[in-house]
Amino acid sequence: MKIVLAPDKFKNSLTGLEFCNAVEDAIKVLNLDIEILKLPLADGGDGTIEVVNYYLKGFAVKVGVNNPFFKPVMATYLYSERSKTAFIEMAEASGVKLLKQEQFDCKNATTLGAGEMILDAINKGATNIILGIGGSATNDCGIGMATALGYRFLDKNNKEVVPIGANLSQISDIDISHVNPKLFDVNFSIACDVTNPLHGKNGAAYIYGAQKGASSKDIEMLDKGLKSFAKLIKAVFNVDAQSVKGAGAAGGMGIASKVFLNGVLEPGIKLIKDLADFDSQISGADWIITGEGKLDTQTMSGKTIQGVLSSAKAKKIKVAAFCGAIDLEGNSPGEFGIHYADAVMNYAENLDDAMKNGYSYLKEIANVFSGKCLKE
Repeated sequence: MKIVLAPDKFKNSLTGLEFCNAVEDAIKVLNLDIEILKLPLADGGDGTIEVVNYYLKGFAVKVGVNNPFFKPVMATYLYSERSKTAFIEMAEASGVKLLKQEQFDCKNATTLGAGEMILDAINKGATNIILGIGGSATNDCGIGMATALGYRFLDKNNKEVVPIGANLSQISDIDISHVNPKLFDVNFSIACDVTNPLHGKNGAAYIYGAQKGASSKDIEMLDKGLKSFAKLIKAVFNVDAQSVKGAGAAGGMGIASKVFLNGVLEPGIKLIKDLADFDSQISGADWIITGEGKLDTQTMSGKTIQGVLSSAKAKKIKVAAFCGAIDLEGNSPGEFGIHYADAVMNYAENLDDAMKNGYSYLKEIANVFSGKCLKE
């Protein structure tokens, strides 16, 4: 019998690898002839870097870059010398996690530091870069990132503008003549889980601006800038920015990744599955055991469990979901293609107990599952 363990993390309780170890410990007690394959997953959110390194087997690179407000900050990314692959999270340099809430001010923030991380990886020899664009503090349509790579954004007087969102409307031309030539030898995969257009009521500024410190007046100004910049993108790159799904992700980094990096925007879970060679590895499995902190209706919108279910269904493999809590609003797990489901909250006294003792409760869940589903 072959069992694949393919969970996401339980936020603030268990990592994906800890989940795998707990379930493996419990199943092995049965002394059955079971092959266990650990393939922890992530959907591009926090905790993804640990999962990526499980497959990349790279090392952490620290580099001094600009934070969202042009101040020095040390940022970290992963690099695998063997595969020439880097995993970069833009939030390391350009994210809200670097700021206190009262500092949020996306109109004056830049993605310059994210570009400096990319440049460092390219100079180290990276030919593949996976770029996570979640958690940004910015709304500059990626002009900061592109500036670090040699693009120049010029106003009507042929002067370079400071690469922040507030200046998008001032840009009259994009000079591509000084772009770093190494850029075009790199394959970029962009982890993008939103589908917002670049501008308009569902665009980058109106949907995400307020949570990044923009006032209603700022949002109007930023949206106008994004709309103006979209015309330049059309003129220079012949790309209709507004028609690109996810163009508005991370304050316009979605479209920036496409036009400045020639990147492919894909759901985070798909990128991690590709890195794990997931669909090949699960062949011949009898069960895939997956899980995450909470199984709810949102889980089916690009999260890890949905990614597992799509692969399992194609290969007719049964899926068990071990989660922290389950709330499917009256629906049964079976309606989503899950053959077996259980939750830590069915065993724990309260949430605090569940969070602190998730490992032992997970072993208990795996024990019960083994007794019901694995004994021949």
